[in-house]
Amino acid sequence: MSFRVSVTIPCKQINGYARECIEQCQALDYPDFEILVSPDSEINTSLPGVKILPSGAVGPAEKRDLMAIHASGELLAFIDDDAYPVRTWLKEAVKHFEQQRVAAVVGPAVTPGSDSLLQKASGGVYASFMGSGTNRFRYIPMGQRTVDDYPSCNFIIRKSVFEQLGGFSTSYWPGEDTKLCMEVTNELHKSIVYDPKVLVYHRRRKLFLPHLRQVWSYAVHRGYFAKRFGRTSLRISYFLPSLFVLGAVSGIGLSFLHPAVKLAYVSAIALYAAMVLISSLEQRNIKIAPLVYLGTVLTHVTYGIGFIKGMLTRDLKK
Repeated sequence: MSFRVSVTIPCKQINGYARECIEQCQALDYPDFEILVSPDSEINTSLPGVKILPSGAVGPAEKRDLMAIHASGELLAFIDDDAYPVRTWLKEAVKHFEQQRVAAVVGPAVTPGSDSLLQKASGGVYASFMGSGTNRFRYIPMGQRTVDDYPSCNFIIRKSVFEQLGGFSTSYWPGEDTKLCMEVTNELHKSIVYDPKVLVYHRRRKLFLPHLRQVWSYAVHRGYFAKRFGRTSLRISYFLPSLFVLGAVSGIGLSFLHPAVKLAYVSAIALYAAMVLISSLEQRNIKIAPLVYLGTVLTHVTYGIGFIKGMLTRDLKK
């Protein structure tokens, strides 16, 4: 069965990353697709065969809603402007849509080898067990499975399903993808399939500040979503960094109360440090491993505090 696919790329402007994404999409090994790009404003450069849809200064969710309206494909392929697909991206994805129960197909977003050292270190944090836990399959190819929450940087969905749900219908960012996935799996009772062959490469933010700003944004939204969209966000794994931060801080004072408490606290911190070290050494790169080690610790602290802030936020700004 053949499907026409509309590849949609939201961006602020056509910079080097966006142009790379467009060029790699144009080279896809698939017979029937179109490319839509939504920058903030009109562009002066020519992009043959690409449909340009200026959106104004809005977020990725609104841009994707706009492109979906103008898309002619039966499938909508979402990809970020700082990512690019392997040539067989669509060919591998469309196979799953022969099953009617499948509403969407997703795949890993792998750090490219051409990224800088600090970008690779950021990717190493995300790809490590201590960095992402059971969600590391989002950053490295792992076994095929069904999922109920997935980032929209590599997300292919039936247009009919997207329209049935009213699109993203939200200006949350990040987090618009969490809401969409929840509606697909819990309201429509359809499947989202993860296939490691549906692969894109995703440019990373550099360690440390750009990476941590991104982590903070993710954490605040996840904390807010944990109380508002509990079906997919109210999970113990999302609370662990906050529990770590609270335990590390409170343990300093409590350790002075009794030698046994101090011993337990020091032992717990030592165990944590050892686990982060082992996780960092997965990189097998003497230059990257120390950066991943420090980046993982700072990621846990940043995420832990941000998640608490999100939980305490009454109404998150959209």
